[in-house]
Amino acid sequence: MKNTFFFVLIGLFFSCSNDLELVEGTLEQYIKRKEFVVDNVIACAASNENSETVSIYLYPREGATNIQCYTTETANTDKDDFRNYTKLNLPLSEVFNGYLMKFDGQFENEKWVIVTFEEAGKTHLSNPIRLKHLSKATEYSPENIEIQTNTQMPVFTWQDGTYTDSKIYFQVVANSQSNLISGTYTYDTMFTYYNLDNVVLNVTTGVPPELQKDTNYTFNLMGVSEDNWVNLFSIKPFVLQF
Repeated sequence: MKNTFFFVLIGLFFSCSNDLELVEGTLEQYIKRKEFVVDNVIACAASNENSETVSIYLYPREGATNIQCYTTETANTDKDDFRNYTKLNLPLSEVFNGYLMKFDGQFENEKWVIVTFEEAGKTHLSNPIRLKHLSKATEYSPENIEIQTNTQMPVFTWQDGTYTDSKIYFQVVANSQSNLISGTYTYDTMFTYYNLDNVVLNVTTGVPPELQKDTNYTFNLMGVSEDNWVNLFSIKPFVLQF
């Protein structure tokens, strides 16, 4: 995904849900006297299905350490002022067996979030992520995906759901053990495995294997808005038969 799409504590404590432990210190204080790179962490956020939990997803490049999450008090705060972001202690867990990671938390109100990590002696920051779990809950709709399965290079097509302002789409093909086989981003509502002609960012490691017939796979799709909120999250199993 282009960093354009992706994937600052005020000096006072503020009230919050018991599920969120705020740590004193601002993002500005954290990166002060550090060499830092903005817009260089791929990250986005989605509300969970039938849950108040928000998941903040990130792609931890190889060598990334000290992964952190910072949040503003409200969504009305200046998202570009690092003084407005407070560090959160949230559980960090693996997605696709560690290929991706996510923070999970419950938020009483909508906010801006920035994810950071250390890599190669620098601190890298994501673009601000706008949480919209109250006003625009993520839609889970696997029926919006069509998969052509009569070929070793299946074609995946999909449609937007309720919200039509997604700017970019993240596609993951995974095996039955939830291992990521390929991870790609397109502006188009289609992807052919494994054709990179319309791929704008590829997070696949190496060259993925050919898909085998009569084998269980899943196609995982995120439709992401310009402010890095996941409008649409769809997971659809498939088996090739050719």
